[in-house]
Amino acid sequence: QVQLRESGGGLVQAGGSLRLSCAHSGITFSRFTIGWYRQAPGSQRELVAAITAGLGTNYADSVKGRFTISRENGQNTVYLQMNNLIPEDTAVYFCNAKNTWWDYWGQGTQVTVSS
Repeated sequence: QVQLRESGGGLVQAGGSLRLSCAHSGITFSRFTIGWYRQAPGSQRELVAAITAGLGTNYADSVKGRFTISRENGQNTVYLQMNNLIPEDTAVYFCNAKNTWWDYWGQGTQVTVSS
């Protein structure tokens, strides 16, 4: 059974930092593109950052320069380092593992940034 488990969310003041982790079981992590998405109340889910099996990365314009995605295939974990957080970053953050044949989601972790 495939599981993606997010952790590291919480409440932080504006300007602070959080590090989200996405750990998996049941898949060969290195064969997937891993993405972090977020969904704020009343909004659609949006891509925040993604990292390919070849370590290529892309970021939403709103987080460029503040967020960094990285992966440790040996530990089956992908991280999202979030710095200089702003209230607009408040959302539930989801981990996604995707390739040509499969598309898996975690349950999400709440990030709340207070002003």
